[in-house]
Amino acid sequence: MFRSLRLLPLTLVPLLIYNLLALTVAGPEAGAWFTAERFTVPLPPGGVWRVSIGDLLLFVTLVALFVELLKSTSTATVVMLDHMLAMLIFIICLVQFLVVYRCGNSVFFALMIAALIDVVAGFTISMRVAGRTVGIGG
Repeated sequence: MFRSLRLLPLTLVPLLIYNLLALTVAGPEAGAWFTAERFTVPLPPGGVWRVSIGDLLLFVTLVALFVELLKSTSTATVVMLDHMLAMLIFIICLVQFLVVYRCGNSVFFALMIAALIDVVAGFTISMRVAGRTVGIGG
């Protein structure tokens, strides 16, 4: 069970969270809901860091992207399935961005770009690692 869950790209998690929030809680103006200040963090020089739900979701996305990049350095054959699923996630993000009204904002665009980076970097890193493992090239 857990092995099959490890195959799923982690960039799916922020996408699911966004869709859950945008389609249930955020209402028709999802962009404004995700960028509205939710809490503040005081900073030492007297400044204030204003944090929104979109910011938190982007932090989760960056962590998921980092883990996905680490997973792509593996030489296991299941890594290619992971890359194909990552491509599917990117396509879903692209279609949602273009078609779904509540997904047409900067927060979702950043999620979509993270999915694109996962696809491109994943394939690139896997090809480089596979080439060195087999001994192809200089």
